[in-house]
Amino acid sequence: MNQQELVQGDALFEGSAQTWVDGPDQADALPQELLAAPALRFWPLLKGFTSRHRRRASLAAAGYQASRHPKRGLPIAENSTVSRFIGRMIKERHWLAFGLIVANCLAAITGAIMPQLLGSMIDRVAAGHSGDQLMAWVTGLCAVVLGLMLVQGILTFLARRLAAIFGQGMVAAGREYVIRAVLKLPLSKVETASTGDLVTRVTRDVGNMGAMVRWAMPTFVIGVVSLVVTLIGIFVNSWWLALPLVLTLAVMTWAVRDYLRVAPAGYITEGAAYSRLNTSLTETVEGARSVEALGLGRRRLDLTDNDIESASQMERYTMALRAKLFTWQGLAGQLPMAAVAIMGFIGYSQGWVTLGQITAATVYLQQMNGPIDRIIMTVNQMQIGVSSTSRLLGIAAVPADRQTSDQRPADQHLVGRDLTFAYRPGRDVLHDVSLDLRPGERLAVVGPSGSGKSTLGRLLAGINAPRQGVVEVGGVDVMTLPLQQLRTEVALVTQEHHVFVGTIRDNVILAREDATSDEAVWQALTAVEADGWVSRMPDGLDTMIGSGRTALTPGQAQQVALARLVIADPHTLVLDEATSLIDPTTAREVEGSMSSLLGGRTVVAIAHRLHTAHDADRIAVVIDGRIAELGSHDELLALGGEYAKLWMAWTS
Repeated sequence: MNQQELVQGDALFEGSAQTWVDGPDQADALPQELLAAPALRFWPLLKGFTSRHRRRASLAAAGYQASRHPKRGLPIAENSTVSRFIGRMIKERHWLAFGLIVANCLAAITGAIMPQLLGSMIDRVAAGHSGDQLMAWVTGLCAVVLGLMLVQGILTFLARRLAAIFGQGMVAAGREYVIRAVLKLPLSKVETASTGDLVTRVTRDVGNMGAMVRWAMPTFVIGVVSLVVTLIGIFVNSWWLALPLVLTLAVMTWAVRDYLRVAPAGYITEGAAYSRLNTSLTETVEGARSVEALGLGRRRLDLTDNDIESASQMERYTMALRAKLFTWQGLAGQLPMAAVAIMGFIGYSQGWVTLGQITAATVYLQQMNGPIDRIIMTVNQMQIGVSSTSRLLGIAAVPADRQTSDQRPADQHLVGRDLTFAYRPGRDVLHDVSLDLRPGERLAVVGPSGSGKSTLGRLLAGINAPRQGVVEVGGVDVMTLPLQQLRTEVALVTQEHHVFVGTIRDNVILAREDATSDEAVWQALTAVEADGWVSRMPDGLDTMIGSGRTALTPGQAQQVALARLVIADPHTLVLDEATSLIDPTTAREVEGSMSSLLGGRTVVAIAHRLHTAHDADRIAVVIDGRIAELGSHDELLALGGEYAKLWMAWTS
């Protein structure tokens, strides 16, 4: 594996931000030999396929190695972690698992008896038995066979039902685990990971995990139990006729082990390729205006084509692995039949086996085809599911971004000292910023876009930890406070918001579920000037909103988010352009209403609308990651510096 392949493997786990600069024809581009049109003649075609398969295998191995220790983004869980996770879920449903195995064993045993009865009947006929005695025996045998078939049908139905309950229960538990893991992700880590990676994990990978535990695992258990019972029946019938199966199973065991040796790298890298594709598509759609304004359409199309081709190459690699496995599966189903026919001829001519035993062995072989097919198909599906599960469990492997302590704030005094922060190593966006916020003070933070205003707000709210320096509330580092405690001290509301499926009441009290009275909800809505339109809704507070329900305007949705903030009742608020989606007139009314309601609270307002700054007690002007000016509106106007220039531009 050369350095170029390692770079290409790393690229699958990096997101595509660099491609805005480099384009898709740099280190992450695919080797040309994979893109060349294949030859049409047989031998060159075979040689080219072999060469491309080896190259794809090398890229898959490089991608798998990169997934163990990604430079950025979300990690991949180790196989031992996946095994413990699945084992724990099975242990929680051990009685269902036990019932599933027992029901399948009994169904398989009933099915294994019938070939023996059929063989006995043929041996009786071959031995010369005839007349009424034989007819009575055959009649009784038919009744037994019908009874066995009925019992087998009932047991099979029971086994399938248990398998469905077992699988669906595991799917539900697995999805709940993933949701809990996602919700526990540190926001700082979510933002450094690519959107496409997280989306792919909670959609495609959740689906693959669901298919594994809902269908593949129960079907695998059924297949193994049926195969073992049928093998026992064949050996009981005749060890001589069972010899071909020993060789067949040995070959199949080797084929499955060979597949499992290389498949994980292929499926992990395939998942990473789809994550990267989703990331580039999401970036292009969300940044459509920027793409159009900067004339980047052709480059984004080239990038998307490259990402699609990367995913296609990994799909072809894993498809080739499956094709190889299924070829051995086909041979395992056909060769034993021919081998038993030959062994049966030899054994019968030597007097080692009877015609009844040969017939029973043939029926057993027919019965084995189904379990073998199920095992091979489920091994493939389980491998896909295990790879996806390792990606999902990688979410839970992300370390916490804070270590909580037992210390609690002594008061409401918020202070930031010598704050330095970088989203990427070596590129600080804040430089030695210090702020001492007096309780009850209104501080406005203004400055050009990209100057570091929002970053400063995130540090004050404890979303990110500073690279150097500390933010303290009541003498305690905010990064050591449990999140539940921190959000009652300092809360951040940004221009981003979300409306959840549920009633308006449910959406408002999300921030503090103990505030369940309608009076508290109406007070919060009144504070943000939302009580008017809510009262006009058909069901008032019980109106269902969210996806597929009553649609809210962006301004209404943001008012709901602000009402959550009122309910949360923190003593310090960081408003990062929180009213940007509301029209200026309504925004001014909302801000005025909040100002009157939130008296005595500390407010840090980050905004481009300078009327917010005009009303503030103090104004911090952030330029290039530093506080260039700090003072009241009148003081900064008299200074004639950066703020004065911004104010003149705003009012002119």
